[in-house]
Amino acid sequence: MRGLDAVLAEAGRALQVLAGAAQAGRPNPAGSLRGESSLSDAERRHAAGLMRVNHVGEVCAQALYRGQAMMCDDPATRKLLLDAASEEVDHLAWCRERLDELQSRPSYLNPFWYAGSFALGLAAGRAGTARNLGFMAETEAQVEQHLDGHLTQLPAGDERSRRIVEQMRTDEIGHRTTAQREGAQRLPLPIRLGMRVMSKVMTTTAYRI
Repeated sequence: MRGLDAVLAEAGRALQVLAGAAQAGRPNPAGSLRGESSLSDAERRHAAGLMRVNHVGEVCAQALYRGQAMMCDDPATRKLLLDAASEEVDHLAWCRERLDELQSRPSYLNPFWYAGSFALGLAAGRAGTARNLGFMAETEAQVEQHLDGHLTQLPAGDERSRRIVEQMRTDEIGHRTTAQREGAQRLPLPIRLGMRVMSKVMTTTAYRI
């Protein structure tokens, strides 16, 4: 019954994430800043594309970490993963708010990305504590790189998106360093390269679709 309860709970969580019902626990780092009026139509569309990519990344993070936690046998590691997933909810909500402000929408492919990431998380969760944490550390390292790129690509006048991305980057660094401190094992090169390929496909498609 416990297994069925867990499956039902995760199904409910997936519906909540995909429906945009997740609520942030912290204030939006953009605060009361405004700036949409200073953006041209092209800049607004570009900013929306970047924030849609970030939103997809947070959808994937929810699925990945919850999948890992579901199959993790170590209570301390499971708590670490669920704590990270909880903090990522803030990112998810902030990105969705920013998309609304930019008069845009989330990716149509979010259900696909959620399902794939959850399956990947289930597999990672069975690989042992060190590999489980290694998956978290590598995920966050790649996210950091892509957020660094977005900070250079965002329109100069889009301070709201910039504030959100900067806080997200700070949090991701914290997740990576925590995983490394707790004993993350570096993943084999083929797995790291595979993750990069998947990330490239996701970011390319999410920008438009």
